[in-house]
Amino acid sequence: MRGRKPVNQSVMPSYGRTDIAFERGEGPYLYTSDGRRFLDFGAGIAVTALGHNHPHLVKALTDQAGSLWHTSNLYHIPQQQRLADRLVETSFADTVFFCNSGAESVEASIKLMRKYHSANGNPERYRMISFEGSFHGRTLATIAAGANDAHRAGFGPAVDGFDHVAFGNMNEVRNAVTAETAGIMIEPVQGEGGIRPADEQFLKDLRALCDEAGLLLMFDEVQTGVGRTGRLWAHQWSGVTPDVMSSAKALGGGFPIGACLATAEAAKGIVPGTHGSTFGGNPLAAACANAVLDVILEDGFLDHVVEMGKRVETELNDVASRYPNVIESVRGIGMMWGMKCVVPNGQMVAKAFDHGLLTVPAGDNVVRFLPPLIVDETHIEEAVGAIEACAKEFES
Repeated sequence: MRGRKPVNQSVMPSYGRTDIAFERGEGPYLYTSDGRRFLDFGAGIAVTALGHNHPHLVKALTDQAGSLWHTSNLYHIPQQQRLADRLVETSFADTVFFCNSGAESVEASIKLMRKYHSANGNPERYRMISFEGSFHGRTLATIAAGANDAHRAGFGPAVDGFDHVAFGNMNEVRNAVTAETAGIMIEPVQGEGGIRPADEQFLKDLRALCDEAGLLLMFDEVQTGVGRTGRLWAHQWSGVTPDVMSSAKALGGGFPIGACLATAEAAKGIVPGTHGSTFGGNPLAAACANAVLDVILEDGFLDHVVEMGKRVETELNDVASRYPNVIESVRGIGMMWGMKCVVPNGQMVAKAFDHGLLTVPAGDNVVRFLPPLIVDETHIEEAVGAIEACAKEFES
């Protein structure tokens, strides 16, 4: 339909944006053009893991930008090959497919798992078991894989092939397995669902079931990976090894890149022509991701994440214990924490903003703390001080 153009909607209004724009960033801080400073404990939704304007990332990007940006995957890309080698070396995987986002990495994982069974002569095995409270992206397949009715509303019939069960309920998982089941997909810590860590025994039981039933186990580490929990990959805390894993967000430190990691066996069906990406793993993106790994793989870096994460946990729990009418509980791991609120979480996010602290809302009435992994004690004290000031205001 043609009609009069809407006012101020040249950018499609798919986001409920906060009325502010940032001009520059430095470490864990963002600055507006009028000089206001905000402590960024959202990190672009767990993306800017090394903070803003990190000198090593800036140099890697600018050096590569002055040389070569893009060639497509019709040709070998040395930067991509180096990145793949490093990801394989530091994970369970034998092989990596590069794309541009978390949703794409999950889509690649779904296709890979279906193709595995087809290559084995079982094309009827295409269904995935996923979990209530999960979030896997915004494409048609990934909103079907996720368990949020609001994300699916108005987009027609859901893509077939996804069966949802209760998070942490092994009996429901077992009962959901049929002759059509291809695999199980799970976030080691649900992010959008409200910072809900999966029980380690539950992950071990999923692995045993997959081995028993000939299923593939896929971990969605788009938000939890690349150091967010204090290990390079969150599932490493449990000792459980997946067959397939998605990654994105922090992998590029702010530059868009995604990756699907898999064992050689799981990826056996992926041959030339079965999947692709024009931009995926191009020289610019791969240079940025390699620079991120340079920093995160340095001796002591992940130890720092664990240490600071314990500090966040202690201080947030202290505030929660003193303001039980505002904050019900605190949960998480590493630099991935959620405050389950008594008051509406959107109001808490707004009040924190007024105190110069950026946070991110999530499901289950949770406010997320997703700070850059480079924060120190002073930043944590500043952030928790802002939360305490908010709690006081709610109780006054």
